[in-house]
Amino acid sequence: MKNNNGEKNANPFLIAGYQSPDYFCDREKETEKIIAALSNNRNITLISPRRMGKTGLIQHVFYNLKEQNEDIYCFYLDIFPTQNLHDFVKVLGENVVGKLDDFSEKVVKTLSAFFKSFRPVFSFDSITGEPSMTMNMQPQQTEQSLKEIFDYLKNTNKRIYIAIDEFQQITEYPEKGVEALLRSYMQFLPGVKFIFAGSKKHLMDEMFSSVNRPFYQSTQKIGLKELPIDTYRQFAVTLFKNHDKILDHQVFDYAYQTLFGHTWYIQLILNHLFALNANHYTEQTVNEIVADILEEENATYKTYCEMITKGQLRLLKAIAAEKKVTEPCRQSFMKQYGLTAPSSVKLALHSLIDKMLIIRDEDGYYYVYDRFFSLWLEKLVYL
Repeated sequence: MKNNNGEKNANPFLIAGYQSPDYFCDREKETEKIIAALSNNRNITLISPRRMGKTGLIQHVFYNLKEQNEDIYCFYLDIFPTQNLHDFVKVLGENVVGKLDDFSEKVVKTLSAFFKSFRPVFSFDSITGEPSMTMNMQPQQTEQSLKEIFDYLKNTNKRIYIAIDEFQQITEYPEKGVEALLRSYMQFLPGVKFIFAGSKKHLMDEMFSSVNRPFYQSTQKIGLKELPIDTYRQFAVTLFKNHDKILDHQVFDYAYQTLFGHTWYIQLILNHLFALNANHYTEQTVNEIVADILEEENATYKTYCEMITKGQLRLLKAIAAEKKVTEPCRQSFMKQYGLTAPSSVKLALHSLIDKMLIIRDEDGYYYVYDRFFSLWLEKLVYL
């Protein structure tokens, strides 16, 4: 198997980026649903915990769409680092403006004349020749710049798909009415369809399911859960076999269960296993890799603990010890782990969810989001 550059991939277990379907496991139903929705003019809301494979799925969908039709344009924007509408507009503009055109001096002049509220500065990669654009935009021109970018998209008469990752970030912007402003433009772009992806389920649900919110029922909703163990096992075993290595089923299952099927964490373990100078592995090998990772992250996890209150840390340790909890305020659970009043537990739980240290899955279970942090906390509990 080769990557997109034609080079044989030394380690097929990717922990970042997307290369080709050869290194992408399953998600066939989700891929089909998203492609069908976009192709039939339906926007998508894609919700999953971080590191469950959301970004990889988006890139896989885009890969397949481009295979079907080379004349479409796909853009992926991660707005997690943005702090306000000005940041959002810069990310949007710098990702799409100029990317829909065959570059020439005439086109550059036309684009420069089209945008009145900011000055697009174009440059070209010295190796690939790919164009890029930076926006010279004043904060007071933000909304006008946003309008001009959407006008640009509307006037291209091209088929465009835009994925906006961590879309719930716009609810943190200080400006009022951002949701309504974006919705007012996005609903009138017939050639542009959107994937609104997010990791904070409660915020994404409120945005797209609350009757008084601008994006109410404007999309088809898709949630990501863990990959089925049988499917993921077959994928992993096959990749090992293709490189003359043996991954026993029980070893994979042990890694999968230890990390609760959370995609990125399993990929990291598989990546480490594959990198070893060996062709056969045991559960103890998995334990040694996990121990090394926990040691490497020790300082980081200690910092996490220092950033929260003692009550929150006590609850965090308790949930880690139980692995998954449905009723954190249950008397027996509170008594076992020395937790105080239910009201205190509720406040602590809310704060930990807001900090993305705890998440609640679709089945109602609370657990520590970072699977390695959970194992680290569990080790502390038993010291």
